[in-house]
Amino acid sequence: MLSRVAPWLASRKDGAAAGVTVRSLGGSDTSQLLALARQDVVANVFILSHLATAGSAAPTTGGASIFGVFDGGTLLGACWAGANLVPVQLDPEFAGAVAAAAHSSGRRYASIFGPADTVLALYAGLEVFGQTAHEIRANQPLMTIAGPPAVTPNPQFGFSQLADFDRILPACAAMFEEEVGYSPYLGGREYYGRRVKGLIREGHSMVHLNQSREVVFKAELGAVTSEVTQVQGVWMNPEFRGQGLSAGYMAAVVVLAQSLAPVTSLYVNNFNTRARATYERVGFRQAGTFATVLF
Repeated sequence: MLSRVAPWLASRKDGAAAGVTVRSLGGSDTSQLLALARQDVVANVFILSHLATAGSAAPTTGGASIFGVFDGGTLLGACWAGANLVPVQLDPEFAGAVAAAAHSSGRRYASIFGPADTVLALYAGLEVFGQTAHEIRANQPLMTIAGPPAVTPNPQFGFSQLADFDRILPACAAMFEEEVGYSPYLGGREYYGRRVKGLIREGHSMVHLNQSREVVFKAELGAVTSEVTQVQGVWMNPEFRGQGLSAGYMAAVVVLAQSLAPVTSLYVNNFNTRARATYERVGFRQAGTFATVLF
């Protein structure tokens, strides 16, 4: 297991690197982590959402922790290490040291996601230890919109209700399988169902069910702060694709998301030209580049 302080040395560009260490953060590091993450509230919405909920940088009861890169007592960068690895203002030059810490923790990670340069550097660090990716999505535009959408929102789209859980869950599973290539039920149907039900309860799940109670379109807010939301799980029922409906639904996503925070964000595969065109039509503009490594 990783000790609380693990002295992986990293060579810094200015040559003053000998004191750089990586360790798991505790509650006393919360204020530094918050200040670090707030340097980019869009790119770091995942960790900011966690801090808003948990109130601490300490390890969670579920076993997730946050690695911090320190020069003396100063936090230079960080990385969430739970089911996924999520870098926080982490310079790629420190990725190898963080990858070593992540590997030494004994955890297996489903993915790495975040700013592209750092994600790819983290993966290169994990490759040294024999961890091989199932897929690498190296170019994912990070897009945002602030203000009203540029097209008319679909008025039939709204926040999900628990009464519709049994209809929403299969749609979420279908989206997941289309996106990553395997069923989310591999980790247990009950576990995945709790995640979906939790999003509905939190008011972070959105859907349109037609008169036959079929899911036509759905999306979730995977991370929410008072400033930014991050949209995930966008899915159109295949029976309704190709009818020009997506822009109106995405405009409705923006309206609902902006009832929680003024900026709406998402990231999308660069090769998904149809989705990118829809987002741009609604008013999203690129604010950065993410990458995702799937294991």
